[in-house]
Amino acid sequence: MKNKLLIIGASGHGKVVADIALKMNRWQSIAFLDDNKGIEKSMGLEVIGTSDDVFTHIDEYEIFVGIGNNTTRQRIYEMLETFGASIPVLIHPNAIIGSLVDIGIGTAVMAGAIVNCCSKIGRGCIINTGSTIDHDNCIEDFVHISPGVHLAGTVKVGLGSWLGIGSVVSNNITITNGCKVGAGSVVVKDITEPGVYVGVPVRRV
Repeated sequence: MKNKLLIIGASGHGKVVADIALKMNRWQSIAFLDDNKGIEKSMGLEVIGTSDDVFTHIDEYEIFVGIGNNTTRQRIYEMLETFGASIPVLIHPNAIIGSLVDIGIGTAVMAGAIVNCCSKIGRGCIINTGSTIDHDNCIEDFVHISPGVHLAGTVKVGLGSWLGIGSVVSNNITITNGCKVGAGSVVVKDITEPGVYVGVPVRRV
């Protein structure tokens, strides 16, 4: 384990990621990379270059992708994996993680989130503030579970899907890859086709 952490992305999501890393108290130093050259500091931490500079730091730092967009995060993450980067898991000290929970590398679990027993969270996911994931869930890679989302037991969320703030998913539901579920929506039946879904209950738009 390296004692330095480098976060790609110094804006909104990157700041929350940095806050988690600081509270974990695991790294001696934390810095950012960001493509906006006008940002010199964020969260009181130095921005030491752009994302193109990551390869000059890959041997010295653990690298975390602090970008909210699922597609962009996946692209950068997979590039880092190809080059053998060391990618940590970030879990806020005030998150609750149950027994036999498997969390993939590059995933961030925010403050107040609850992941109950026997759930599996994939690589590069965002489990955002105050969201709840009940027992036996399967969250595939590069999914964003927004703040205040509630998933009942035995829910599966497919690769790259995004559940908007405050959405709710009933038990034993499968949501396929590449879906966007709107804020405050309620999912009570399987979603089998990629697309954008909104409403109570959800409909495709």
